[in-house]
Amino acid sequence: MPGSKHLKAQEERPEVEDHRFPCPSCGSDLRYSPVEGQLQCDHCGFTEAIEGTGRKLEAIKELDFQQALRDMLPEAEIEETRVITCESCGAQVEFSEETHAAECPFCASPVVTDTGAHRHIKPRGVIPFVVEERAAHKAMNDWLGRLWFAPNGLQEYARKGRKLEGIYVPYWTYDADTKSRYTGQRGTYYYVTRTVVVDGKTQQRQERKIRWSPAAGRVARFFDDVLVLASRSLPKSYTDALEPWDLSLLEPYQAEYLAGMRAEGYQVQLDEGFHEARARMDRVIERDVKFDIGGDVQRIQSLDTAVSDITFKHILLPVWMAAYKYRGKTYRFVVNGQSGRVQGERPYSTWKILLAAMFALSIAAVIGYFAAQNG
Repeated sequence: MPGSKHLKAQEERPEVEDHRFPCPSCGSDLRYSPVEGQLQCDHCGFTEAIEGTGRKLEAIKELDFQQALRDMLPEAEIEETRVITCESCGAQVEFSEETHAAECPFCASPVVTDTGAHRHIKPRGVIPFVVEERAAHKAMNDWLGRLWFAPNGLQEYARKGRKLEGIYVPYWTYDADTKSRYTGQRGTYYYVTRTVVVDGKTQQRQERKIRWSPAAGRVARFFDDVLVLASRSLPKSYTDALEPWDLSLLEPYQAEYLAGMRAEGYQVQLDEGFHEARARMDRVIERDVKFDIGGDVQRIQSLDTAVSDITFKHILLPVWMAAYKYRGKTYRFVVNGQSGRVQGERPYSTWKILLAAMFALSIAAVIGYFAAQNG
């Protein structure tokens, strides 16, 4: 469930967040326009600026990690949203109250909304969509067109203009101050001359050896915004391939950015996400230690790291998504809503592969024939 297991129920529950914004001119729903960078009504053309857009990143408040684990976050940092849970892929996506049935944007399976409200840590930051749907669709079609052996039917099915879903995908970011003590060995190359006999001839050769000396010291590093995916709805390889994200463009969270889009609830809990973040930190610290040891090669014998001042924030990053059912199988494609980078499942056409293999064999046979004739 998207609510953290560390959050306890309270008697006074916050109101459910509503991401609908009626147009003051005609009453239709406003949506966020990536092109205009503001709310826009598709029905009458009315536009409305989002207050506070462009505020500095420093305005996004970090939250105390240990306080969150002890269920001591202020109630203002908690929200309730209505979500659906897809039984096929496990995705949990927010839907408005009036929605009663829909198709899962992650796997194209039919789902029925869960009208219950779910408590979770409120997002602190959001990167608004920069790439509009039309540009995302073109990027996806261009990517499909470059795939060798992709079924023609899938390419045509994808190009029919079916609407892409704008999804805000949840992430955690972690900050931490680290101080590490280590012991190890510094290796320095040196060379000795050896006399060897090759084919009855005496030769001089240089043989490389390593001279080891003890090393010990301390390194310190402050980690800022270690990014960890908080979703399990897509293979991690997909979302990793969408990187990099420019987190300097994070805006303080406002519901207006979600107008006309959907947001996925986080499934990776706060403490679980930190385990992954810590593993990334440890790899960087190990690199720092080896640099500090110096020499040509290094051995680390002991490494003790103290981690303090851990803070975090829940953020939402923009992804355009398409899930196509083709011949009974689901194909999923994702487009980075900030950069336009595309990633997706790799379909293959058996007939194209067979034809390519036959063509390669025929070319090889022709080359072999002429080679035999000239021989």
